[in-house]
Amino acid sequence: MLKVGITGGIGVGKTTVCKIFATLGIPIYEADSRSKWLLVNDNTLKTAIQNSFGEEVYLSNGQINREFLAQQIFTNPLAAKHLESLIHPAVRTDFEEWLNNQPLQLPYILKEAALLVEAGSYRELDKLIVVTADKDLRIKRVLARDAHRTQAELEAIMLKQLPEEEKIKRADFVVYNNETEALIPQVLAIHQQLCK
Repeated sequence: MLKVGITGGIGVGKTTVCKIFATLGIPIYEADSRSKWLLVNDNTLKTAIQNSFGEEVYLSNGQINREFLAQQIFTNPLAAKHLESLIHPAVRTDFEEWLNNQPLQLPYILKEAALLVEAGSYRELDKLIVVTADKDLRIKRVLARDAHRTQAELEAIMLKQLPEEEKIKRADFVVYNNETEALIPQVLAIHQQLCK
């Protein structure tokens, strides 16, 4: 079974592309949502985060104190790196456990993560799919989807992510989601190659 990564910057349409793969029966590990789950459910990770950032990093109901944590990591780049160094191993272990529970006869599985290339974890996979779209279209999509975000905030997020061209250089497959080329035929072509 091949382990295939799927990534792309904010607003490129990874979720839509993943839904097409899911309709083809391909299991998808969503690393970003799993990391959020692990933050509140993995006791080893919680303890490590509390030891690093203090008890106030968690609210009394056990949820992460996002405001407090954001303040810590946005004011200190080293704190952000340290938090990543705690989360990435937990996600890696969780992914391996998930992988071990997948049917062996599958041709491949997908691991979806926004920062797959930035984190370097794409190197642990057999193939990489990059979903890409023009910057203006990405901003338009996210502003329509997330009313609480501003254009300036999105541009700041994009600056922290690796440029699309750099991701594409590492890709085995590229899905262009500029609304000029149909997605389904692109996904089907990749699916057929991965099934060979």
